[in-house]
Amino acid sequence: MQSTRRGQGIGVAAACAGMCENTARRYKKLGQLPSAVRPAHTWRTRQDPLEAVWPEVERMLQEHPGLQGTTIFDELQRRYPGQLEAGQLRTLQRRMKHWAATEGPGQAVMFPQRHYPGEVAASDFCHLSTLNVTIGRQPFPHLLYHFVLTYSNWETGRVCFSESFESLCEGLQAALATLGGVPERHRTDCLSAAVYRLGSEQGFTPAYNGLLAHYGIKGEHIQSGQANENGDIEQRHHRFRTAMDQALMLRGSRDFETRAEYGSFIEFQFARLNGTRQARFAEEVAVLRDLPPVALTASTEIEVRVGPSSTIRVKSNVYSVPSRLIGERVRVRLRSEEVEVWFAQRIQLRIPRLRGRGRHCINYRHVIDSLVRKPGAFDHYRWRNDLFPSSSFRMAFDALSASSTTQRRADKEYLAILQLAAKGSEQAVRDALRLLLLTEERLSARSVQAFMDSGTVTPNRTEVTVKPVSVAVYDELLQSVVDWNAQAVTS
Repeated sequence: MQSTRRGQGIGVAAACAGMCENTARRYKKLGQLPSAVRPAHTWRTRQDPLEAVWPEVERMLQEHPGLQGTTIFDELQRRYPGQLEAGQLRTLQRRMKHWAATEGPGQAVMFPQRHYPGEVAASDFCHLSTLNVTIGRQPFPHLLYHFVLTYSNWETGRVCFSESFESLCEGLQAALATLGGVPERHRTDCLSAAVYRLGSEQGFTPAYNGLLAHYGIKGEHIQSGQANENGDIEQRHHRFRTAMDQALMLRGSRDFETRAEYGSFIEFQFARLNGTRQARFAEEVAVLRDLPPVALTASTEIEVRVGPSSTIRVKSNVYSVPSRLIGERVRVRLRSEEVEVWFAQRIQLRIPRLRGRGRHCINYRHVIDSLVRKPGAFDHYRWRNDLFPSSSFRMAFDALSASSTTQRRADKEYLAILQLAAKGSEQAVRDALRLLLLTEERLSARSVQAFMDSGTVTPNRTEVTVKPVSVAVYDELLQSVVDWNAQAVTS
């Protein structure tokens, strides 16, 4: 058509199009291209293998639209043995896809939202354990408190270990301090740390309401089970995990010497991602409100009574405390990673906070004096395994159990050794046990005390002594080879 419009003959135009002159004349007479006059392909070139079973498949899909092609195909092969071949699965899947698009139920529609500078910030906890990061070659399961401005996608975060209110409070305040201002609204999902349980009409918890009021932020949360309502932060979770995984691959190692080094690595990734968002971020900063002059203390304070077992129960976990506090009511300040025990306006104890529920942290120093006076309680003590500070102590107890005439005598001797560790240096007792277990000397609290009093320096476990090798050994070996060769030639 283009050739004839340029004035070329029909023969030249037909040759350019790769067809004969008669065909070219026919298309020129019709004034249409070949694709316009080609009939629609509505006929089959081979028999439909699903013709007999398709009505049944259609009934299945109408009743249960979520059925997969493999599930239906396996069911059809069970009902009609030998009628369908394995290679026809793809045919069924294509037919189901066509049915879903022409006759299937409607799908959920995503509605793009319009965002405005400085209006909404979203946050949530992101699991990073799948990155397999280690600290000092030890597993490091952890979460990330993730904070995102929905207009510019500027983001920041910090490592935490639970979805507690204390982690939320610390993370949000650190994010606002890094941001340097306060947005209008803060959106979360239905965190138990911020929102009352499902079905309650009370909304946010008093602690979270106090945090919002301090910064003058309007709080909002999504409906339970509707993560798409907080799609900005959910998408950033995915993107950030992917970016971290790629960065760790380029780094060549997922192990970090310290937690501070890992924290710096995360901050660098946030800075790199935020580098391309500066224009829209500047628009947000221009309309943010000022931060309050002081930050809130990110802790929850509760009052509990110390039980007769010298323990307290906090958030369904058990912690031991000094036995002098038995029967007293103490104030406990829960922080994101630490538990503080206060009595008489003074701090009595700091304990690493346990993660999860139904766990316990028993310090043998808090109960050893009572156990020495009541050694019979040791055998069936509920948390007896916590009274072995290291493998050396456990090996010492097993050795005492094997060599003592009665188990009670072994228990008393081990408790005396444990008391030495509580009164003095646990490391010194551990070193003494490690060397005494290698000797034939009978193990006892007296022998451990004597070893500690002797001032003997114990070598490190990794210290290896190798005797120098004499070069004359190689001369003797070489001479023996020469003699053997000479003997072989002579024979």
